[in-house]
Amino acid sequence: MKKPLYIFLFLALLGLNACKLDELENLNQPTPDQFLRNASIPELNTLVIGSIAQMRDDYDLYIDNLSIIGREAYRFTGSDPRYTSELPGANGVQLDNNAFYTSNPYAARYSAVKTLNILIDAVANTAIPADTAKQAYLGVAKTLKAHELLMVLNMQYNNGIRVDVGDPTRLGPFLSREESFNAIAALLDEAAAHLTSAGTRLPFALPAGFSGFGTPATFRQFNRALAARVAVYAGRYAAALAFLGESFLDLDGDYNAGVYLNYSAGSGDRLNALFLAPNATGDIRVAHPSWVAGAEPGDLRLSKVVLRNQPASQANLSGTHDVYVYKSNLDPTPVITNEELVLIYAEAQIQTGNLGEGASALNRIRSNAGLGAYTGPLEREALINEMLRQRRYSLFFQGHRWIDLRRYNRLGELPIDRPGDVVHQQFPRPFPELGVQGG
Repeated sequence: MKKPLYIFLFLALLGLNACKLDELENLNQPTPDQFLRNASIPELNTLVIGSIAQMRDDYDLYIDNLSIIGREAYRFTGSDPRYTSELPGANGVQLDNNAFYTSNPYAARYSAVKTLNILIDAVANTAIPADTAKQAYLGVAKTLKAHELLMVLNMQYNNGIRVDVGDPTRLGPFLSREESFNAIAALLDEAAAHLTSAGTRLPFALPAGFSGFGTPATFRQFNRALAARVAVYAGRYAAALAFLGESFLDLDGDYNAGVYLNYSAGSGDRLNALFLAPNATGDIRVAHPSWVAGAEPGDLRLSKVVLRNQPASQANLSGTHDVYVYKSNLDPTPVITNEELVLIYAEAQIQTGNLGEGASALNRIRSNAGLGAYTGPLEREALINEMLRQRRYSLFFQGHRWIDLRRYNRLGELPIDRPGDVVHQQFPRPFPELGVQGG
């Protein structure tokens, strides 16, 4: 592919779905030239807030993708039949490398990465009076960049991802899955080191969803929480426990505590598109019937769904309960919560042989859900089953179920609702990447 066409394709890919911030030149899609000429502190701060806003772009599609393939929920809409055909693998169909469900989330995540790379470069080329402030910018930027890259890897899996995308004319190679995990983990470690040297305050205000994480020390706890997630995804359980010790894990604390992305009806902002009103007839998200049927009696987490007045169906798929995780289109979406950290703690304890401690953590999860203590055997396989079950209900509709069963080689356990349906293992590498510097 010739370079001009390649540059056009790649920049077009990165330019999709950017957030709207109207105050400073072209913040909808910032360019390096705007910020590498000794950027002002307000300009740097706008890049921070702009990148966080971009983290919401196509997040709803990411969740739909992973929830449908992971048989947590189905999306019924008259606007696009691919939600009930290609995503659940009707008649063995494979995912399309040029479909909206593949390209849009990929582009959205790399669009945020692009903004964060501009921020990192701008900090290096700006005379910031205090080194602690520079460290704070770098620590926050690299933490958020690692999160966005992990979301790409969640979809691409064995395809691996590009991590070095700072120069669109000289892209780094696609890394293997293991190399991708290593690069993301290393980026989080770099960010943690920056935050350790960032003093006692951030030189910018974070959105409300980061309440409680607005200092270098507390933001570093968020960073270490993400590092723990990466570690369990990569099967590095001892490392996960070490990271949890530096995170905001609180076994007896508020399980909803954590970092969130906010939404609003303000001009230029966006609403939470994962909210759909119950009993809708046009655009519908229903819980997979197996999720409802498999819940234990009295499980408080069943409040995440609501019984419809009439069952909904499309393309021989059906559901009796609407997804009701979000009660309005202003509700925030979680990045990572204390409840997930407790579950990571349980998993890592079980995998490192501390079965009693793992069971104790799972009992905390069960108690929080209104259930009695675990009564199964204190054996590794049984506790892994229980851990995956608790993750299924605690983290419902957050994009974890498909990832969890894939990393435990259990995708074959997911239900097949129609003869010939298949469960996809990963998304294809997007078409605009093919033939582009190693793609």
